[in-house]
Amino acid sequence: MFVLSSPSGAGKTTLSRLLLEKDLNLKMSVSVTTRNKRPNEVEGRDYYFVDEASFRRRIDRNEFLEYAEVFGRLYGTPAEVVERQLDAGVDVLFDIDWQGTEQITTRCRGDVVSVFILPPSMAELEKRLRTRAQDDEETIRTRMSKASDEISHWHAYDYVMVNHDVEKSLQAIHAILQAERLRRVRQHGLEMFVDRLLSV
Repeated sequence: MFVLSSPSGAGKTTLSRLLLEKDLNLKMSVSVTTRNKRPNEVEGRDYYFVDEASFRRRIDRNEFLEYAEVFGRLYGTPAEVVERQLDAGVDVLFDIDWQGTEQITTRCRGDVVSVFILPPSMAELEKRLRTRAQDDEETIRTRMSKASDEISHWHAYDYVMVNHDVEKSLQAIHAILQAERLRRVRQHGLEMFVDRLLSV
């Protein structure tokens, strides 16, 4: 499980998309959410959209790997889907906040690699939020006020990087992913391979 987190506007969604294009053995975790669907979003590709009562029933049935309330809406990762992908040998990418990362790490420590993405400055963060033109003024103010709290959790992550340049950041994140795949404990069948190697 490969986690990318950042305050809104620091680049995690862009980097997630580019990483998925670059690495075909990586699939995006699709979250369940209670927020309204945006015009360009597709059910099952971007999110699974549900009402709050349905979401809370899933919490009661322990169906989420993690869940959190973000800007008044609930978001959660369905455990069954992720476990199926991992069992098939596919790495799963998560675009989640620090609360979700903490829950997943507590539950699945050995299977999680986490990266926190910092903006070059708070001024640049605000500029990016305004440039993408997705939010009204009040939402931008809310996102900026929450950014400091999100950034304060940087030390809980395995890797931390500053997103000065999208292409360089993408290269760095992909290098982390490739290196983590080469860890001895993640190479399935390695012990059998070495045994065969030595038996000749």
